[in-house]
Amino acid sequence: MESFRKLIKGWLGIALLVLFLAPLALVGIEGYFSGSKKTDVAKTVNGQDISNKDLDDLVKAYQKQYLQYVQGDASLLNMDVIRKNALDTLIARQLMLQQAQKMGLNLSDAQFVTMLSQVPEFQVNGKFSDEAFGNYLRTSGLTKETLIANLRKDQALKILTGTVSNYTLLDKADIQRLANIQTEQREIYLASVKLDDYKKGLTVNNQEIADYYNKHKTSFKQNANVDVDYVVLTPAMVNVTTAAPTAAELQQAYSKYATTQKTDASKEVHHILITLNNRDDAAALKLANEVEAKIKAGMSFADAAKQYSEDPTSKEKGGLLDSYKAGTLGSKEFDNAVASLADNQISQPVKTQFGYHIIEVNTPAVKVAPLEAVKAQLIADIEKTKKANAFSDMVNKLNDSVISNDALDVVTQQVKTAKIQSAKAVTVWTKDPYLADASVKAKLFSDDVKTGDRNASSSIQLANGDVVWVKVRNYHAAGTQSLAQATSLIRNKVLDQKAAAIAQQRLAAIFDGFKTKPAAQVLTQSSIKFEKAGVFPRQGLKKEVSNIAFTLPAPKDGMWSVGTTTLPDEMIVIAVSKVLPMDPKAISAEQMQQLQTWYQQSRSEQELADYVEYLKSKAKIK
Repeated sequence: MESFRKLIKGWLGIALLVLFLAPLALVGIEGYFSGSKKTDVAKTVNGQDISNKDLDDLVKAYQKQYLQYVQGDASLLNMDVIRKNALDTLIARQLMLQQAQKMGLNLSDAQFVTMLSQVPEFQVNGKFSDEAFGNYLRTSGLTKETLIANLRKDQALKILTGTVSNYTLLDKADIQRLANIQTEQREIYLASVKLDDYKKGLTVNNQEIADYYNKHKTSFKQNANVDVDYVVLTPAMVNVTTAAPTAAELQQAYSKYATTQKTDASKEVHHILITLNNRDDAAALKLANEVEAKIKAGMSFADAAKQYSEDPTSKEKGGLLDSYKAGTLGSKEFDNAVASLADNQISQPVKTQFGYHIIEVNTPAVKVAPLEAVKAQLIADIEKTKKANAFSDMVNKLNDSVISNDALDVVTQQVKTAKIQSAKAVTVWTKDPYLADASVKAKLFSDDVKTGDRNASSSIQLANGDVVWVKVRNYHAAGTQSLAQATSLIRNKVLDQKAAAIAQQRLAAIFDGFKTKPAAQVLTQSSIKFEKAGVFPRQGLKKEVSNIAFTLPAPKDGMWSVGTTTLPDEMIVIAVSKVLPMDPKAISAEQMQQLQTWYQQSRSEQELADYVEYLKSKAKIK
């Protein structure tokens, strides 16, 4: 263990945790292994608890990740699904850890030291660096004991998941068949049969509509949506004339500018850290007090830091914390002390989870530009502010009128270039420069609207400075459309199906001909006019056409394989004249390797998922 002790000895003695399951890596070590008491249990897996805190941490991490994919619009996230997925992940992890423990999977001391020393984040020029290690640890909060336990635990987890997923057996013939399917191309001809010619005399009764609805109910699911009227007001619509800035306004703006420059100047924060490593709290505090006394007696802070500080990343820099900002260290005590210190003032020892700190703050002198140098910019800022204030005043007046009259037209009456617009079936996914704004959607899908509020909204400020008022006319809750809502759509679908069936009957002789005769012979006698669409890979066609074209059997020479699909008001006849198999040179060795890797990963993920399901079936989860 001596090599291990040397390797992890540092200014905090806190943890690193290399997480081998991607979902857990989203949260980081603090969220999972903080050692907090689990009094509020989300689930119990074979007698071991998963706390609500752990669940909430992972939910937040998932939410943070998914927000990147929806441009930060939280309204697009289904938090119920995210929470369920997070809980499933934690249950799976708990089961795998328990299984790893049963199998005795563990790291030896030598393996642990080797693994830790090879983490890229802790290396400089390919070698383990105490300074790099300390930089990473600065914001962590685990003990060395927790570090050891968790690294061993997660390595065991890696070994088990690797054993299950990395040794999935693959058949080269499967890979080749998959490659053939992916690269196969088909020569396709298309014909359109207009269904209006076959709808004469057809009717659809209420029973047929009800039968279709009951049979296809799942296809009538809908997101929550609204029908809405809205009016947009932009600063460009308002012609505002403002007076030129006065000398007094200019001087006031310059004074504010100078104050801001000084206030926003970055502070230099230095500290000396006395840790609790190899000493108890009383001994650490005693040493910290002695160091503080030496500084006040004349010893320079920089010299004291070099001699006494146990922060390897800052001691050689006179205790300087590079790019310090509140929250960097994750300690409110430290941040509060920094905020309370005047320039060149030395703090008393401040206790944090890392130990005792002696802190010094300096603010470098700021050179403020003279008035003449920034005058043009200040004038532009003043004029911009005046126009913004004038626009805001108009918005406030219009807002009072909209609210009191419960109407949007009061805006268009006073601003002739503004127009009331309408939109139906707007969802949280609707792409619109105004209705897709997060603030607007918050109003459109608010609890008040859901419970019947149909009043005109107050003004909503958009991110680009525009203002919008909305008035919801109808709200349709998420779920399955009612029969009444779906009736019109179903009537058209059933009518198309009936017409397509009649068309199939009348054209049956032609379709049967393609099964037994050369295509050229059938075409000379056919009333259907085909056009060559071209040669297509599987991904090059619309889904409705591709689903038919690539499931038809390969035709014999000179013959066609024919199928149909029904679209609104027309039946599409799809004919495959040739199947062009993969050219052996069409896919490179690199592409084949990529395909094999993808297939391996897919199979491995399924194997691992099946293994977790097996463990679940044997577990007591409550």
